[in-house]
Amino acid sequence: MSKIRGRSQIGALLAGAALLLTAGPAGAGWGALNMPEGVTPISGEVYNLHMLILWICVAIGIVVFGTMIYSIIRFRKRDGAEAAQFHESTTVEIIWTIIPFLILVGMAIPATGTLITMENTEDPEMTVKVTGYQWNWHYKYMGEQVSFYSNLATPVDQIQGQAAKNENYLLEVDRRLVVPTDRKIRFLITSADVIHSWWVPDLGMKKDAIPGFVNEVWTKIEEPGVYRGQCTELCGRGHGFMPVVVEAKAPEAYREWLQKQKQSAQASNGNAGKVAQADK
Repeated sequence: MSKIRGRSQIGALLAGAALLLTAGPAGAGWGALNMPEGVTPISGEVYNLHMLILWICVAIGIVVFGTMIYSIIRFRKRDGAEAAQFHESTTVEIIWTIIPFLILVGMAIPATGTLITMENTEDPEMTVKVTGYQWNWHYKYMGEQVSFYSNLATPVDQIQGQAAKNENYLLEVDRRLVVPTDRKIRFLITSADVIHSWWVPDLGMKKDAIPGFVNEVWTKIEEPGVYRGQCTELCGRGHGFMPVVVEAKAPEAYREWLQKQKQSAQASNGNAGKVAQADK
């Protein structure tokens, strides 16, 4: 009778675990808990790698804890079971050495391929230099004579709790970084004061901005849209006020935007020259 009751308990536990695993992805909160799949080939690779490792860990957990629970219930001392002894067993030592080794190799091969792809910044179609400051970002389009600062645009009354917070609270800027879709873009990332970190989850990008160093990272955005991130390095009291907003436009729309920026920069330089001459 006790054996039957024990088997029914094991069955209930396994059924509960299976229900949890199958119900999770379909649940409304799964997307909020899991990492975003993103809109670039790199973010897709990172997401797939993350899911592969996750399910390997889930399978290991099921096997290990399932075996433990089954053994605890099936071979209870109360039922007269005697504990098996595995001291100095060569067979057991070989098994628990080879199996983890094969699991680690299975994880390392796809992880290494993803890392190599992420670090391949060769042959970019355009380059943007990103410089972190306390507390804003400066973007310079290399070879285009276009550069600007990107500052937090959240109203002060929202930050001080005197107004309702909107959807993009602390995630909006006065000037977005505009880039084209379907182009390999290299980012040169550095800092002018302390260590920052430029992070945009949907693009699968996160790189530290370190004074005196220039780090490289690249992306190729497949879908037009607005993608948001933040500084993820504790860089001072204004650390939470350094949002990153990237707007990806179709190539033709990007060229029009870039041309307007150049004309605006030339007009500003012309006005500055006139003021300088008037001062003389």
